[in-house]
Amino acid sequence: MERNIPLIFVFVLILLTLLSATTTNSTVIEKHFRLPGLQTDSGISVEELGNHAGFYSIQHSHAASSELAAFYENGPFTIANNMSLAWNDHGWDKASNLIYVDQPTGTGFSYSPDKRDIRQNEEGVSNDLYDFLQACMTGDDDVCLEGRDICLSVFNRILMSIAGNINIIRLCIHLQYYDIRKECEGDSCYDFSNMVKFLNRKPVKDALGVGNAYFFLQNLTVYDAMKMDWVKNLEVDIPALLKDGIRSLIYAGEYDLICNWLGNSRWVHPMEWYGQKDFVGKPVVPFVVDGVQAGEFKSHGPLSFLKAVYDAGDMVPMDQPKAALEMLRRWTRHKLG
Repeated sequence: MERNIPLIFVFVLILLTLLSATTTNSTVIEKHFRLPGLQTDSGISVEELGNHAGFYSIQHSHAASSELAAFYENGPFTIANNMSLAWNDHGWDKASNLIYVDQPTGTGFSYSPDKRDIRQNEEGVSNDLYDFLQACMTGDDDVCLEGRDICLSVFNRILMSIAGNINIIRLCIHLQYYDIRKECEGDSCYDFSNMVKFLNRKPVKDALGVGNAYFFLQNLTVYDAMKMDWVKNLEVDIPALLKDGIRSLIYAGEYDLICNWLGNSRWVHPMEWYGQKDFVGKPVVPFVVDGVQAGEFKSHGPLSFLKAVYDAGDMVPMDQPKAALEMLRRWTRHKLG
C-alpha cells in the first residue's frame, strides 16, 4: 500500500518570498508570497536578506508551531499589537538562512487527513521530514538542494537537544518552568495571542496558501501522542554526529528550569566521545558581547556548550536577542571557542 505523506508546512525565510519551482512530478508546492502588514521602508534590500548560506534552523516541538520561534525569538519579524510586522533587529536571518518547519504533523498549519499520521516518537517525526526533503529534491529548487546535506545528516540520526529535560511536580500552579523569575501567563506561560490572531487573518492565510485551515499554537492531540517519547535518552546518538565532524552547540538560559543548564551539563560532560577528555578539561570562559559578560562557555573540537546565557529563560533569543544572535554568528563562523 502506498504510504500517505502528510503535508508539512514550511516557513522559508530567505528572501521574503519562497522561490518558485515549476516541476511536473514534485508533491511540494512553492509560490511567491508577501506577508500582509510588512513595513517596506526598512532600507533592507532583498539581496541583503539573501546573502547568507550554510546553516539551517529546523525548529521542532512536541506540540507547538515553529512560527512561535519565527515571530517571538529569532525570525526577521515581530508582530505589533496593530497586527503589522516590524523588523527584528536581532533576527538570526542576519547571520544565517532560516527554515521553520511545522512538525510533528498536526502542529501549526501542517496536517494529514489520516489520523494514523499522528506520530508517537522521534523516528516517525524524522521519517516524515525525510519524506518531505526527498519530495522537495525531485524538483530543481536551490533552496531544497542547499539544505540537503545538513538536513539529512541531522535528521537521519534523530538529533534533538531535549536531554536535561526534567519532569517536575508543580508546587504552585503558577510556576513558570520556562523562566523561574516569572509567573505563567495563559496555557503556554507566555502571551502569544498576537501570533494566533495574525496567522488566522484571511489576507495572511491567503498569502500563505493554507486555505481555511485554522492556526492553533499547540495541538493537544500531538502533545498526548508524543508524551511517551519525552523520557528517552537521545544523547547516545550525538557521539556519532561528533565523530562525523558535525558541529554541535548546546546552550541554555540561566533561568530556564525545564531545559536547565545544570541538567544539560550533567549529560554533556559524561558523554563518551573521542574528544571527551579534552572537552572536560577545558576551562569555562566568559561569553562576552559588546564588552559585557553575557554567559559562560567551553568548547573543544566540534562540541560547544554555552552553559548559561545570563538573564534568559528557555526562550533565549526572545530574552537576550543580541547575545543570542552573537552566539549564532560566532558559532557558524568557528569563532565561539
